[in-house]
Amino acid sequence: MAWKIVFTSQAQKDSYKIQQASFQKKVTFLLDMLALDPFSNPPTYEKLKGKLEGFYSRRINIQHRLIYKIYTEDKIVQIIRMWTHYE
Repeated sequence: MAWKIVFTSQAQKDSYKIQQASFQKKVTFLLDMLALDPFSNPPTYEKLKGKLEGFYSRRINIQHRLIYKIYTEDKIVQIIRMWTHYE
């Protein structure tokens, strides 16, 4: 069974920036991979620390990250951001 991908309102806003910056192909690849298995490697993922503890991150490019949270019991991956998390 595939994982369900859900987006926060901020991630939905970020999708417009992703399209404008021509990162759509990379983001689509990452989202497809997360839907199959959010723990798969490569591409590598990072467990975030500090105020984002409990969240995971994968690189879109050198500056931007796809930030997400995994709900294992419900098989849901919630996409938090698809832009920089340094803002």
